[in-house]
Amino acid sequence: MNGKLKIKLSIADRVYPLSIAPEQEEGLRKAAKKIEVVIKQFEQSYAVRDKQDVLAMCALQFASKSEQQYINKSDQVLKAEEKLNALNELLQEHLANK
Repeated sequence: MNGKLKIKLSIADRVYPLSIAPEQEEGLRKAAKKIEVVIKQFEQSYAVRDKQDVLAMCALQFASKSEQQYINKSDQVLKAEEKLNALNELLQEHLANK
């Protein structure tokens, strides 16, 4: 059985059987619940008849959050690099003066 776990996830009124590694189960179940919450929010907020449209908007929302986190992390890394470079220059100057 290769250590695979068989689970079923329900998303947008459809059941998806999956074979996964046991350590993936919690994350997948939480993700499916988040998707269901977002689907309900879209359905309540907008007059959407087609599940495909709701799923597309969910996908866009999750993807944009992921991309924004990547952008924010990249900005933080660049700022940290700048600070480290400035600190390195100060240390080099200090060591050169001794």
